[in-house]
Amino acid sequence: MGGPVPGDGPVTPTNTPTIPTAGPEPGDGAERTPRPWIERIGMAGIALVLAALFGAVAAAAWSGGELFLAVMGGIGCLMTLWVGALTIVRG
Repeated sequence: MGGPVPGDGPVTPTNTPTIPTAGPEPGDGAERTPRPWIERIGMAGIALVLAALFGAVAAAAWSGGELFLAVMGGIGCLMTLWVGALTIVRG
């Protein structure tokens, strides 16, 4: 019924699972290179289109009397504009 599962037992340094990382850690000495300008402008343009869509949702919801949806659309618009601006500035 509920016996021990194979592989369960005391954790020792030899059987401790490792968690893969997405890339080098900040302290690994890897230098961060900025993105090319064309890529920055392209990503900011995509952010601008998405912000316009969020703004349209906010305006439509506001005119329809859905205040919560209007606020959420407005917040999405502002956050997307913020990330687009950071893409240009920070690279």
